[in-house]
Amino acid sequence: MKKFGVIVMSFVAMLIAAPLYAQELQNVTFDEYLKAFDYKERKNMKIEIPEMLDLYKQGMVQIIDIRFPEEYQAYSFSFIKNIPLNELPARLEELDATKIIVTICPHYDRAEIARMYLTLKGFRSKYLVNGAVGLAEYLRGDVARDFINNIKK
Repeated sequence: MKKFGVIVMSFVAMLIAAPLYAQELQNVTFDEYLKAFDYKERKNMKIEIPEMLDLYKQGMVQIIDIRFPEEYQAYSFSFIKNIPLNELPARLEELDATKIIVTICPHYDRAEIARMYLTLKGFRSKYLVNGAVGLAEYLRGDVARDFINNIKK
């Protein structure tokens, strides 16, 4: 049992440290991910709007909208890149592996699928809990103005 604990701790350390540098990205199997899943990972896989926007202002995250092109055309955010979920495997080179990748969709179901895929591919990734709908609600009026003005600096 002690050996298993050492293996799990090594795996968790790999999940945290491996994606820090693009050249060190490592694939993880779903089985390995599930075996290492704990309360810390449950918390770390999610991100709230204020934290995401703050990290974006600091240049620490890349936000990916994984909705279909038609959905993105209907409404989108100027600072968020669109890579539809079904195109993600073919477009991984567009992701900045030095940043945390935050996935969004209207709520969070597809964003969580994308996050899981990216995590298994070795990226540090989170999904936006409140989704694009929550983000649109949050970025209104002077909050939107202030955020856009801050990222232009």
